[in-house]
Amino acid sequence: MERRRIHRAMMAAALTMAAAMPVAHAQRDYPVRPIRVLIPFPAGGAADTIARTVGEQMSQQFGQPVVMDNRPGAGGRLATDMLAHAEPDGYTLLLGTVGSIAVSPALYKKLPYDPQRDVLPITQAGDVLSVMVVHPGTGVANVRQFIDWAKQRPGQIRFGSSGTGQPDHIAGELFQKLTGVQMTHVPYKGGGPALVDLIAGDLQIMFATYVVAVPHIKSGRIKSLATTAPHRQPLLPDLPAVSETVPGFGFTNWNGVFAPGRTPAAIADLLHAAVNKALQVPEVRKRQQGAGIEPVGSRTRSEFAKFVTEDTARWAKLVRDANIQVE
Repeated sequence: MERRRIHRAMMAAALTMAAAMPVAHAQRDYPVRPIRVLIPFPAGGAADTIARTVGEQMSQQFGQPVVMDNRPGAGGRLATDMLAHAEPDGYTLLLGTVGSIAVSPALYKKLPYDPQRDVLPITQAGDVLSVMVVHPGTGVANVRQFIDWAKQRPGQIRFGSSGTGQPDHIAGELFQKLTGVQMTHVPYKGGGPALVDLIAGDLQIMFATYVVAVPHIKSGRIKSLATTAPHRQPLLPDLPAVSETVPGFGFTNWNGVFAPGRTPAAIADLLHAAVNKALQVPEVRKRQQGAGIEPVGSRTRSEFAKFVTEDTARWAKLVRDANIQVE
């Protein structure tokens, strides 16, 4: 009986090792085919810039194509849902944003994914500089003038955003709450399409990402009034922060790389190292900073996971305190 027990134990161990060998082999050889990066907004935005500059470097490191897949819709929730239901093998990644990862849980009672369970934080990729921009037809030169101008037109002001629940939407809601200005929110599938309508005069104001807005600011088709970060930013030292006029206003628009929730640790660690290495390449930093993006790169995966958890709680408090609601 003792011999049979030992034999069964040895057979069980052998079967376990045999089952684990393909996984270990796959991790050791990863990647052996193209990696897809889901981008939750149309081409040309900040998320797109981050994903493409990093993806180019990752492709060189891995010797495999890193393919960009722009999947705009539902304020980033569409692409996040796709990641959550993808195979956890390291071949589908997401350039996730604060909106779909940290803000949406506070705004929506039901999401098709659980940000704490279904997506795995790899590393924070960058902080995206955002600016308060207006149509020149408003005739205003600063935040205070805009507030006074808008209060004379209650209900007539339309502000655009890259999608319901995105930071630029929440920024507009918070701005109304803190200033008493009444505005109508108009959501788009990305900041680029919204800016088209701002330039045309169909919108009067946006809290836009700098990378999308800067060409139109330089051409004079729209006017920048302030940055949306809590304080002035080194990349735009001469532009005041909205908070200098509206105390309590401010948000950070971060982006990060995420994998499906059950991705093996060995692959996740490899991705973390690869993305962080890419973010240190001088050309990547130059291109991102030129677009108003500050490259980051979390020290560890757990550090980024902690940051995401804390930021989710911060946004939940902000949404609750400001009584922000979406349909």
